[in-house]
Amino acid sequence: MFNIGPQELFILFLIVLLVFGAKRTPEIGRSIGKGISEFKKGMREVESELNAPDKPTEKKAIEEPKKP
Repeated sequence: MFNIGPQELFILFLIVLLVFGAKRTPEIGRSIGKGISEFKKGMREVESELNAPDKPTEKKAIEEPKKP
């Protein structure tokens, strides 16, 4: 996806460290990690709903009259 090497990652880390400081950087990392995990969880839920077999709904049962 991204072609980022170790040098670019190091430079990005230094910039983040200078902008946010040493105390705030772990907090930012945790919040980004939680956001990514919530996004993946949501994607899995949507995927499981799309792949699940259709269940009969109550509306269908009401519309179809019983035969005598």
